[in-house]
Amino acid sequence: MNAIQLKKDQTLQIKIKRLGINGEGIGYYKRLIIFVPRVLPGEEVQVKVTNATPKYAEAQLTKLIKASPDRIKPPCHFYDRCGGCQLQHLTYKKQLDFKKDLLKQALEKFKPKDYQKYILKDTIGMDDPWHYRNKAQFQLQYNAVQKKAEAGLYEMNSHRLVAIDDCLVQEKTTQKVLNTVVQLINKYAIPIYNERKNSGILRTLMVRIGIETGEVQLVFVTSTPKLPLKNALIREINEKLPEVVSIMQNVQKQKTSLVMGDTTIHLWGKEAISEKIQDLTFDLSARAFFQLNPKQTRVLYEEARKALDLAPNETLVDAYCGVGTIGLSLAHQAKEVRGMDIIPQAIEDAKNNAKNKGFHNTKYEVGTAEELIPKWLKAGFKPDAIVVDPPRTGLGEPLLRALSQYPAKKLVYVSCNVSTLARDLTALTKIYKVDYLQSVDMFPQTARCEVVVKLSKI
Repeated sequence: MNAIQLKKDQTLQIKIKRLGINGEGIGYYKRLIIFVPRVLPGEEVQVKVTNATPKYAEAQLTKLIKASPDRIKPPCHFYDRCGGCQLQHLTYKKQLDFKKDLLKQALEKFKPKDYQKYILKDTIGMDDPWHYRNKAQFQLQYNAVQKKAEAGLYEMNSHRLVAIDDCLVQEKTTQKVLNTVVQLINKYAIPIYNERKNSGILRTLMVRIGIETGEVQLVFVTSTPKLPLKNALIREINEKLPEVVSIMQNVQKQKTSLVMGDTTIHLWGKEAISEKIQDLTFDLSARAFFQLNPKQTRVLYEEARKALDLAPNETLVDAYCGVGTIGLSLAHQAKEVRGMDIIPQAIEDAKNNAKNKGFHNTKYEVGTAEELIPKWLKAGFKPDAIVVDPPRTGLGEPLLRALSQYPAKKLVYVSCNVSTLARDLTALTKIYKVDYLQSVDMFPQTARCEVVVKLSKI
């Protein structure tokens, strides 16, 4: 244990050594690790301690003594407060280098078999790393001082809302819709949910656009099925926002960090919007998962398809399939495609997407990959290839055991969390060898990255 114990509000001068998993700078004071957001490797900084423990401390930048040559001025005027982005102060080329290094750090921590020999390809970035997000989920609050409702994102590590009317990573139409709807909420004085008092109605606004189709869906997330003045609200949305073709209401009654609840009510228009990837059209309902960056989604799925290298008449399992994107892009050549997801509406979307494309060789079920894949494998189903695209928590133990006990000859792991990926590879590399890892920058200006891993049965 470190002998040094810092105190809150203590001022220090340190040098930043590297960036951590959340994009924060990492420095040391007498061997005690210090985490500081918004700083870069090589910088000498003055910081104020915000949280002190015997094992580490957190601090905030108070003075930049020596700046990195890779530092740039963040273009967003909300950046110093908003927790949505972490890397706007770093040149984009260096952001791509960081995301490759992040993967390397995770592998060094968990040490899967032969990790020193893995091929780590350079991160694939974007030509224009701005205005890429096709979906916005902005929280609502009532500003008692200005006497109006506001929409925005939370500050870093807090529950304090930053009201935002121009998010530079958000697709411009979604921001326009958000701003207009907030104006209408204020016009009709619709009650905003107060978490502390557990009162009010409107909690969150969700807006998603099909980039290729231009269709927009608006979802009001409420604390109760009641939505006052909804007819007047819908009428004005129709007049002011013709691009909105679907208006839904989702009811989230629980005190939880989960944005949406289980009940979704159709208010007006279509129940789902459409999006296209190459020659495939996908229906997206309110709760269905779809990648947030459509341009890089094409790149990501092309890398997944390339890694799968599916031969004609092979069988494929598309785990955590969402609306069926990866599997359906290969269904024309596969003997059979099976997929699963825990959201029933996503599976309905996947089935409809397969039907609309004329595929009869697909099977989609509601359930977890951890439950269904072991059941299928034990029943004698032997897929030639499996692609997994799990949530940030990674693969569950039952699935890891099944993949090891009944290994397909090809496995592709699409990861959104390098730490859980590296952890899972320690189990998978007992059966598979890692051919390569390809990182794809799905979320420019943030510390998040997607990785496609090609694995082959030993």
